[in-house]
Amino acid sequence: MFEFIRTHQRVMQILLLLLILPSFVLVGVSSYQDRGGSSDGVATVDGKKITQQEWENAQRRQIDQARQMMGAQFDQKLFDTPEAKQAILDNLVAERAINAEVARSNLTVSDAVLVKAISDIQQFRKPDGSFDKEGYYAAIAAQGMNEQQFNARMRHDMAVQQLVGSIQQTAFAPRTVSNRLSDINDQEREVQEQLFPVANFVGQVKVTDDMLKAFYDKNATLFQVPETVKAEYVVFNADAVEKSVTVSDAEIADAYNKNKARFTTAEKRSASHILINAPAGAKPADDAAAKAKAQAILDEVRKNPADFAKIAKAQSQDPGSAELGGDLGNIERGVFPAKQVEDTIYSLKDGEISGLVRSDFGYHIIKLTKLTPATQKSLEDAKPEIAAELKKTKMSSKYSELAETFSNTVYEQADSLKPVADKLGLTIQTVDGLTRTPNPALGTSPVNNDKFLKAIFSSDALTNKRNTEAVEVAPSTLVAGRVVASKPASKRPFAEVEGIIRQRVTQEEATRLARQAGEAKLAAAKASGDASGFGDVKVVSRTKEPTINQTAALAVLKADTSKLPAYVGVELPGQGYGVYRIAKVSQPAQPDTARRQQEAEQIANAVGGGETYGFVEALKHKAKAKINVKSADLGVKQDQ
Repeated sequence: MFEFIRTHQRVMQILLLLLILPSFVLVGVSSYQDRGGSSDGVATVDGKKITQQEWENAQRRQIDQARQMMGAQFDQKLFDTPEAKQAILDNLVAERAINAEVARSNLTVSDAVLVKAISDIQQFRKPDGSFDKEGYYAAIAAQGMNEQQFNARMRHDMAVQQLVGSIQQTAFAPRTVSNRLSDINDQEREVQEQLFPVANFVGQVKVTDDMLKAFYDKNATLFQVPETVKAEYVVFNADAVEKSVTVSDAEIADAYNKNKARFTTAEKRSASHILINAPAGAKPADDAAAKAKAQAILDEVRKNPADFAKIAKAQSQDPGSAELGGDLGNIERGVFPAKQVEDTIYSLKDGEISGLVRSDFGYHIIKLTKLTPATQKSLEDAKPEIAAELKKTKMSSKYSELAETFSNTVYEQADSLKPVADKLGLTIQTVDGLTRTPNPALGTSPVNNDKFLKAIFSSDALTNKRNTEAVEVAPSTLVAGRVVASKPASKRPFAEVEGIIRQRVTQEEATRLARQAGEAKLAAAKASGDASGFGDVKVVSRTKEPTINQTAALAVLKADTSKLPAYVGVELPGQGYGVYRIAKVSQPAQPDTARRQQEAEQIANAVGGGETYGFVEALKHKAKAKINVKSADLGVKQDQ
């Protein structure tokens, strides 16, 4: 069973996306489901709303992350199901409940622990093992964050890990349980097989005209040609709006002058320090000793300023920064925990080393390692960014106005799409082969959409040839259509499909004869207990690739072996019938200890997952978590 997971990666990816989409496996929503409307947000946790926008943003983030992880194997249809959307909402609820508990418990992470955690991230390490500051800043920027935002995110995630990780990490499965499961996994069964291939019975099959006609009548749906429609349609989306929106230079200049601070990059200072511990309230003798030690180090630094990082690594008593050569990274006003240190950093010149600086932590020696002056982006440089933003804002407003025009026009002038096309500068397109359900041949066409197909096959559109209503087939994308021609559903003539039916009937009859012969052999073998007619002995186990048909291997491994020899008959789809004689059940002489250890860890993780689920459920109830959207909006069935 464990080997199956390792060797069926694609299958497991899909299962994981469908079943474990959020960070926590959360099901059973009815326990905190509300039957109210969405005026209070799609959900409430600890008295705070989760808005529709936050839910949609979470869906987009999940899709983007999956697209990056899965590459060419990414399939957005996995995320367009009610179950996937439900799972994301469940995850938001769980996340808020956990955050509420973190706040109530006052869980915090110290600066020293945070710095060490960041320095331990392999992505931020150079090949020689030293900290890669440039890579660190580039990775943060790629996520659209500055250093303070990244540190806050890290600090929060570590606090959550303290809370939830303590449940997961302390879970364990009794050794007897893991050993028993590994014994079952390792079990080997010696088996002999006798096959009854379908091909051996094809010659015995006699197909009559009555058999062919009976199959044709009984399986009418197999030969059904669905109803199809040829339609005209127009698409209204952001591209149609963009043509009607312009931004003037005067508008850009006005926006720039009103938001100059936004285009100003504040001064940046990076610093390193050496700390000799002397907490506030230390005994005078201890304080004097720490100060003397710090002074000696300062004297050494002044003699060899280029060796500051080397001296910091050897002498500093700050566990978070010492390993980094005293590097404190970028320091922003009002963020650093020791104000005396921050004030000193902002008083130094580039490359300058301070005297001794006393804080509540002890004595610091500070070096300003980099000073980047404040800069002001010019109007010319900011122009593309401002123009894009103004255009986006105008388009958002204009979209609502033109969308209403689109909807009204296709409804009021319902005998043609030309009026709306002329009014909004749209192109009338034609599509053939539309069916009541999406047609794979049409791919991702906007008209190959469930909502639009329902509209185009409505009685008004189909019978009266009137325009459909404006249908939203994607965010900010409306489609309206009109039936040009339609073909009713029909059945393919018998003469056209007679050859296909003959093949099907012959195959089914041969399969029946193979099964009949196999079942007779199975009954005889059970009665005699001998091995006559069976092939060579093969070993079947759960940890190795099957030496027989996989369907048969599963049946052999599930068979009752309390009495040997044991027999099992298996229908092999598309192949025939197999009879299997199990003569011996044993354990390998030398179990794979490394794999058993791995299995024990997997079992413990599964137990931990169950306990974590229960813990998170308790937090949701504690935070009075409720889903407020109606079942129709959520898109999933709810328990009554």
